Amino acid sequence: MSTPVSGRGASMPAALRRLIPPTPLSRRLAVQSVLFSTGDGAFNTGSAVFLTQVVGLSAGKVGLAITIAGVAEFLLAYPAGRIVDRFGPKRMWALSNLGRVACFLALPFVGSFLEYVAVAVAFAAFESAATAARNAYVLDVLPTKERVETQAYMYSSLNVGFTLGAIIGGVALAFDSLTVIRWTPVFTAVLLLANAYWITRLPDAPHDLRVASGEARVRPEGPGPMRNPGWILTSFFLGTLWTNQVLLNIVIPLWLVEATDAPHVLLAWLFATNTVLCIFLPAYTARGVRTLRDGMRAIWISSAFFVVSCLITMVTHSTVGLITVLLVWVGHVTVTGAEVAVSAAGWSFQAELMDPRRRGEYQGVKEIFGALGGRWAPALYTFLALEWGAEGWLVIGGIIVLATVGMGPSVRMAHSFAQRNWTHEHEEVAA
Repeated sequence: MSTPVSGRGASMPAALRRLIPPTPLSRRLAVQSVLFSTGDGAFNTGSAVFLTQVVGLSAGKVGLAITIAGVAEFLLAYPAGRIVDRFGPKRMWALSNLGRVACFLALPFVGSFLEYVAVAVAFAAFESAATAARNAYVLDVLPTKERVETQAYMYSSLNVGFTLGAIIGGVALAFDSLTVIRWTPVFTAVLLLANAYWITRLPDAPHDLRVASGEARVRPEGPGPMRNPGWILTSFFLGTLWTNQVLLNIVIPLWLVEATDAPHVLLAWLFATNTVLCIFLPAYTARGVRTLRDGMRAIWISSAFFVVSCLITMVTHSTVGLITVLLVWVGHVTVTGAEVAVSAAGWSFQAELMDPRRRGEYQGVKEIFGALGGRWAPALYTFLALEWGAEGWLVIGGIIVLATVGMGPSVRMAHSFAQRNWTHEHEEVAA
C-alpha cells in the first residue's frame, strides 16, 4: 500500500506533492534512475567530441560503429532476457551495470576504430542485459497496482538525470580541453559504479529470492513469447508508435532548419520544453492507467497527439515569423504528449501481458520486435517530410493511425494467449 509523504512534503501543494514518489521503494528506484542517467547524460553530451577529436574517428566511422553496436544489441536482446530469467533480475541488473563501468573505464584508452567497435559491442551486450533485468525487476518486485505509476516516476527521474548530466557534460566541454573530454568517461563510470551498488541495496524480488535459495530453475511449462503472436505484434506496433522520438529528435529539427523561416535557436527551446514536460507530466499521465482498456485509451490519445503534431508542423512551411515559431513549438509539444501517453500504455501492457515466469524472455522479444517496428523510421520519415512535403506528413500520420488500429486486435490476442497459458496463481507466485 502506498504510504503518504510526511514531513515538509505533507504541507506542499498537491500538484507538487504529486511529483514525489509515494512509497519508499518507488523513491529508491527514482534515485537509481537519477544516478544512471546523470552519468549517461554527462558522457553523451560530449560523445561526438570524444569520438571525433579524442579517438580520432571520422563522422562516417562513428555512424558505422554505432550501427554495428545497434545490430549487436538487437541480436543479444533475446538471449540476454533468457539469462535474466535464469540468474534473477536484480543480480543481473547489478552485474550488467558493472560491465558498463568496465566499458567506460576502457574508453579513455581507445585509439582506433576497431578498438571502439569492440568496446561498443561489449557495451551493447551489457545494455541488453541491463534493460531486460531492470524491467523484469520492477515488474517482479512491485505490487500490481503500483507498477505503472512507479515506472512513470522512474521515467521522470531519468529525465532529471539526463538534464543534470547534460549540464555536467556542458561544463566539461566549456573547458575546451581534450584532456578533460578524454577522462569524462571515468566520471560516468564512477556514477555507474554507485548505481550498481545502489541496485544491490534494493530489496530482492521474488525471483531473486528463489535463485538465492538454491531452488532449481525449472523451465516453465507452456509456450514462450516467441510463440505468442499477440505479444510479438503488440511489441512491433509499440515500436512504430515510439517513432514519435524520430519526429521529436530528427524530423522536426531538420524541418525547422530546411523548410521554415524559424530561427535555429528555437531548437534549444524545443528540447528544453520536451525535457521539462517529460519530468513533470508522467506522474500525471500515468494516473488511471492500470488495465489493458486504460492502456488502449492511452494509445489512442498518443496517436491523436502524434497526428495533430504532423498537421501543425506541416503548415509551417507556408507561415512566416512568430506564427512559424509558435506553430513549430506547439507541434513539438504535441509530439511530447504522444511520448508520455504511449509510455504509460506500454507499462500497462508489460504488466498485464507478460508471463510472470518469463519476464526477462518477454523483455527480449519486446526489444527485438520493437526495433523491427521502428528502426526504419529515421530514413523514411525524413524522406517523406523533406521530399514530399505536406503529402509526406500525411503519410507519416497515416502510418501511426494504422499502427494504432493494429494494436487493438494484437492486445486482445496477447490477452487471450495469457489466459490460455498462465493463470492468476502464477502471477501471485512470481510477483
